[in-house]
Amino acid sequence: MRVLLSTCSYQDTPGPHHALMEAQGWEIVRERGPLSLERMMEIAGEFDAFLCGDDAITREVLEKSLPRLKVISKYGIGLDKIDIPATKDLGIPVLFTPGVNHDTVAEHTFLLLLAITKNFAYAIDSTRSGGWARKTGNELFEKRIGLIGLGRIGQEVARRAHAFGMPIHAFGNYWPEEIAEQFNITRHDSIDSLFDSVDIISPHTKLTKETLHCINAERLARLPDGSWVINTGRGELIDQAAIIAALDSGKLAGYAADVLDQEPPPADHPLLHHPKAIVTPHVGSRTFESVPRQAMKSLTNLINALKGEGETNCANGVI
Repeated sequence: MRVLLSTCSYQDTPGPHHALMEAQGWEIVRERGPLSLERMMEIAGEFDAFLCGDDAITREVLEKSLPRLKVISKYGIGLDKIDIPATKDLGIPVLFTPGVNHDTVAEHTFLLLLAITKNFAYAIDSTRSGGWARKTGNELFEKRIGLIGLGRIGQEVARRAHAFGMPIHAFGNYWPEEIAEQFNITRHDSIDSLFDSVDIISPHTKLTKETLHCINAERLARLPDGSWVINTGRGELIDQAAIIAALDSGKLAGYAADVLDQEPPPADHPLLHHPKAIVTPHVGSRTFESVPRQAMKSLTNLINALKGEGETNCANGVI
């Protein structure tokens, strides 16, 4: 059994997943993902299984991987880099890890929100260089936050926003009535209505054809001047040019993100250097607590799928 292991968080973080993987007796080939389409095409066909992060797994890659490839185990919940319709057509199970990183990502969302509204990066850059420059920030109390998506992560962001005394608004197909009542969440029947009603936007939804660039120029114009956008979802949920224009015009006071449209980004990526933007390198779920949970689930999913027994968390309905 030859397995491609490409997720860096899995490889770099200590935990019981390492010993359990070694105990399987598999040949493990380690790569540093996310792997490009070119790299995936180079190595496709050499593996019985992928334990992957956000590598480019297209129909072309999948077809070249057959007949050897038996299963794909995704470390994480985002499946937008995998051609799911192609995996169904080709009969390749895709497994994923729901329910393991929502607290960690929600915490990171609030880290970014606090950092951008209170000018932490500016202040820390100053003191680290021996200065004492100060810039006035904003408090979160009574700021209206708008959540796009109210799944596990959205719910945990709502829990924290409620603790900060923030009115919470949300839009999404899934609506957990008990959570909405507990945190007094206002439901909106459209994304446009959500943007009309808040000071802060935070998307927590899957990347699909429908959600691609759901944060765009037209919707940003509906926000009050001096608003903020926090993105720990996917880089492609925003229209990058529209975000930069809104930062430059003052429509947005700041943009803070843990994700970009290209990861790793080129050194000249415009959001890395914008004075009103903060970007972290997709570490929202990378904690000593979350990584072992996620790693163990991705690994046990894979073990169970290969054995044909036990829980697999199959995302594409093949098994």
